[in-house]
Amino acid sequence: YGWPEISYGVHYSGAKIGQGTKAPGLEQPLYYWDPSIAPGAIAVYRGDMFPEWDGDFLVTALKDQLLAHIGLDESGMPATENRLFAGEFGRLRDVKVAPDGAILLVTDEPDGALLRVYRAE
Repeated sequence: YGWPEISYGVHYSGAKIGQGTKAPGLEQPLYYWDPSIAPGAIAVYRGDMFPEWDGDFLVTALKDQLLAHIGLDESGMPATENRLFAGEFGRLRDVKVAPDGAILLVTDEPDGALLRVYRAE
């Protein structure tokens, strides 16, 4: 669809990635972060614990050390972003939805952790 020929990204050196942000015949992203949050993983939420999030995206962030909850509108397009746990656990590497609907997070720290996010009863 475009990456890495076109990108909003920047190398660690500061150099731009690709030829710019658009080019004929290539698609624009539906959603992106500028500056990047350094996404680690993405999951589509399907579970009973947070039914209001059904179908929404959960994205871990390495650089920004958070979980981004991307809410979708009725047409399935990204509409809202909520940043959760910013800086609380360090770099978040992976996200999965457990069978009971809880959210499992893995940190990317020297003393890494497996975190379980659930709704208090």
